[in-house]
Amino acid sequence: MGGIRNLLLGTLENRAVTSQNGDPAGTADDDAMVLIVDDDAMLRAGLGNLFRSVGMQAVLFGSAAELLEYSLPDVPCCLVLDVRLRGPSGLDLQTRLAQMGVHIPIIFMTGYGDIAMTVTAMKAGAEDFMAKPFRDQDLLDAVSAAIEKDRLRRRGLRKVEEIRGNYATLTPREAEVMGMAVSGLLNKQIAGEIGISEVTVKIHRGQAMRKMKARTFADLVLMAQQIGLCKAEQ
Repeated sequence: MGGIRNLLLGTLENRAVTSQNGDPAGTADDDAMVLIVDDDAMLRAGLGNLFRSVGMQAVLFGSAAELLEYSLPDVPCCLVLDVRLRGPSGLDLQTRLAQMGVHIPIIFMTGYGDIAMTVTAMKAGAEDFMAKPFRDQDLLDAVSAAIEKDRLRRRGLRKVEEIRGNYATLTPREAEVMGMAVSGLLNKQIAGEIGISEVTVKIHRGQAMRKMKARTFADLVLMAQQIGLCKAEQ
């Protein structure tokens, strides 16, 4: 434990100094945030300073309970979590977050090199598992990769919500035609199924593509897959 504390605090002497309120003088990633949970106050502060010194926002917690009481911001995040905490452990917190539907990339820290614990954490979806003492650059690299992964996940969720919003603007008939078309039916088959002309099917299909903002029919099929209207081909 002392080794990693000394490594972190020693490294910080050569890094930029943050302002009094804890915000860096110029951030490299203003919208992202690192959440740190460790019951060692000195190590926790050292980690916070490390991340802030390279332009990352950091919020510190001394226990799992403190994090659970915190209102998570709507920004890309990464959780740096000590496995062994007073009270509920890091693994307990990982389980609780999963039960709550909170999907934050987690990087575990441990000073014990517990292989069984590592396997459990990774199987439950941990992003990385770092044994103390570790190089500060290794931790920074792992956190940067985790934040980028969370950023892409959130971007994907926003895209799906946009698709759902566009789908909600379709008329019942347009939605019906779209659903049948993306399922593989030809215009002629759709016309026969619902009792309208093939020309009318084409009109509804064109309207659906316009409202869904699909440039091609392949785009429309992909959108339908993303919102669960049809399954992707294996």
